Amino acid sequence: MRLVVAISGASGVNLGIKFLKLLPENIQAFAVISKSAKIALKYENSAALENLNAQKNITIFKNSDIAAPIASGSFKIDKMVIIPCSMNTLAKCAYGFADNLITRAFSVSLKEKREILLAPREMPFSLIALENMTKLSSMGVTISPPVLGYYSNNSTIDEMENFIIGKWFDSLGIENSLYKRWKDDE
Repeated sequence: MRLVVAISGASGVNLGIKFLKLLPENIQAFAVISKSAKIALKYENSAALENLNAQKNITIFKNSDIAAPIASGSFKIDKMVIIPCSMNTLAKCAYGFADNLITRAFSVSLKEKREILLAPREMPFSLIALENMTKLSSMGVTISPPVLGYYSNNSTIDEMENFIIGKWFDSLGIENSLYKRWKDDE
């Protein structure tokens, strides 16, 4: 699988970085980390980016590089995720703005009818955000905010993050054992 992983500037940026780090090695990832995401990381977990460049299955592009391969429909990728998806990026995606690599790759993925998952990170959602999510969902985009499943009895932040990432992997058809599934103990 070839996967675009975009990380926009919303709280929960660490989830996007951790998602990348937990990807199986047989998945080739093309990552874009926005300038706002890097700012958010300074407040949330400045060490999260360490060793990301060392992973052989990840290629990282600058968000300003609109000539990157993932900006073209002829460059073969299978799926795209935006984790977390800021409300700004969500709005741009909903209305077709393609002014940076993240939104350009999204636009290309949408027109090529590739599987897309967005993880909007905001609470509570405004009516504008809900309308944008509804619009994108009607186009086939999976809207999957980071929501916990309490049946997994997670007791640490790491376990909670693994649950959320495991659910995203499930949505994308990526095998994982990141969380305790419903009735796993039976």
